[in-house]
Amino acid sequence: MNLKETARRLTRKISALALAIRHEETPWYAKILACVTIGYALSPIDLIPDFIPVIGYLDDIIILPFLIIICLKLIPAEVMAECEEKAEFVWKDGKPVKWYYAIPILVIWGIIIVFICTRFL
Repeated sequence: MNLKETARRLTRKISALALAIRHEETPWYAKILACVTIGYALSPIDLIPDFIPVIGYLDDIIILPFLIIICLKLIPAEVMAECEEKAEFVWKDGKPVKWYYAIPILVIWGIIIVFICTRFL
């Protein structure tokens, strides 16, 4: 399996987790961990900055799949299967169909950046 296919599978899993958060049969603790996982996946801030050679990408290679695996174990299999099936239609030609879902995340990060810049600069 090549890197491009692995990235595609991770993207589908993240999309399925986003759908599982809204599913009523998903336990509350799995919803919280799924939110953390999605937030970490979408966050431009990593535990180890990416500009550090080799080590900078290790957190993305290890932590994100680890969080996804834990989420998959906490979410009932039938719920996850249903969400993975729906997630197939969330992406088209490698791009999200509903791109405007990213707007709240961008706004939150914009507010954080403005806060940091006005507070410390």
